[in-house]
Amino acid sequence: MVSCFEGTRELSEAEQSAFGNYVDSLDVDLKGQWFDRMGVSQDADSLLSFLRRELPRNGLDPTAFFIPQIEEDLDIIHKLAFDSLGVNINEVLRRLDDNLTEAYVSYATGQRYGFVRPDKLLNRLNMKADGSGYARLFDYDIEAPDEKEARNRISSSDRLGYLVESTPKNHIYRILQTKLSTTSDKAFRQKIAVNMERCRWKINHPEENKRMILVNIAAQQLWAVGADSVLNMKICCGATTTKTPLLSSTINYIQVNPEWIIPGNIIKTDVARHAGDSAYFARNHYYVIERSSGDTLNPVMVSSDELKSGRLRVGQKGGAGNSLGRIVFRFPNNFSVYLHDTNNRGAFSRERRTLSHGCVRVQKPFELACFLLSDIDEWAKDKLRISIDIKPETERGLIYIREHADDPRPFRLSTYHDVNPRVPVYIIYYTAYPNPETGIIDSYPDIYGYDKVIVDEMKSIMK
Repeated sequence: MVSCFEGTRELSEAEQSAFGNYVDSLDVDLKGQWFDRMGVSQDADSLLSFLRRELPRNGLDPTAFFIPQIEEDLDIIHKLAFDSLGVNINEVLRRLDDNLTEAYVSYATGQRYGFVRPDKLLNRLNMKADGSGYARLFDYDIEAPDEKEARNRISSSDRLGYLVESTPKNHIYRILQTKLSTTSDKAFRQKIAVNMERCRWKINHPEENKRMILVNIAAQQLWAVGADSVLNMKICCGATTTKTPLLSSTINYIQVNPEWIIPGNIIKTDVARHAGDSAYFARNHYYVIERSSGDTLNPVMVSSDELKSGRLRVGQKGGAGNSLGRIVFRFPNNFSVYLHDTNNRGAFSRERRTLSHGCVRVQKPFELACFLLSDIDEWAKDKLRISIDIKPETERGLIYIREHADDPRPFRLSTYHDVNPRVPVYIIYYTAYPNPETGIIDSYPDIYGYDKVIVDEMKSIMK
């Protein structure tokens, strides 16, 4: 504890005695959280010392936590300068007590839970395409801030220990904090501070040294992190009007050459206007099925209103031309989004790759599948290669291709793979983040504008 509160200015016995005599001479009864008739608690000076040092280290403005006023009032009390300055002892002590309490509660609560509510902030940014309400963009389970906890600890014997322990344990936070201490550029400091705020939120954060899939939307990049290796690849993510939601889940299974059941919102915005155009449906390998009967319908006979009604299901046959590509990676979530291959490989050459309806397209689907299915043998890998038209690498695979060269049917040796054990997937949004391969903090543009709304919310307390 000593190292946490270096430089503390303690009241000497003489000062305490002088303070007590002064109070007695006024015939007043004084008692607060941070003082009594014997003087201001040593904890008041310890708290000031701690906050004066820690607030800038955490990207926070000391003025927003009343530090100048606390310093001034403590100086008056230490010098017993009430009479010489013409100030009222009651006013000074009450103000000091209130400011110390609010600084303590604000800092401890903010550090433990975050200074902004991302669920409230980000989920009121974009309206749904149909105008039915706001789109849910932040879907992490999050604990709401609890000021009562901090206020109750003020009266405890270990109130300063609670304050020290409020610093986030997230390893990303520590890395960003270190970077902040060596950075003088104002804009970059603000960016680091915003990303430190993300680390404060009580959510399911990616854990250090854990096997996982990490998708950083701001970076437009995916990392498959293993015990001793990292696989990285570009992604395409949701457009600014159909943003990819931020969430965590687990990869459950992989489908090879999947059919695509087109979501209703895409049918309404993209497909319905082509009603009756048989060439459009044939070109895209779309089919139309009546949900109640299961009958396949002729697209020429289906109207735009019928497509929009929800009574019909529109799908796309699996294969080389499928919009999901040749492999899709499924995980439970509230949005029917997933990671998948794409038939539009050229999109990965773009600098800005925000163009999907919310799903995440991955640049290296075969490699990602091999990462998730780490225990499969070489023949199983070749069956996957053959199924997605990649040349096999084993002798057995090459023989299979030769023996089936005249087979008119597409090769479908691999269709479904259970991922076991499950692999966690985190879809995050960090504009400053340590690269999982190098450990060096990389900076990314604020493509969805989330940094801006966080800065607007925190501008009164940011340094």
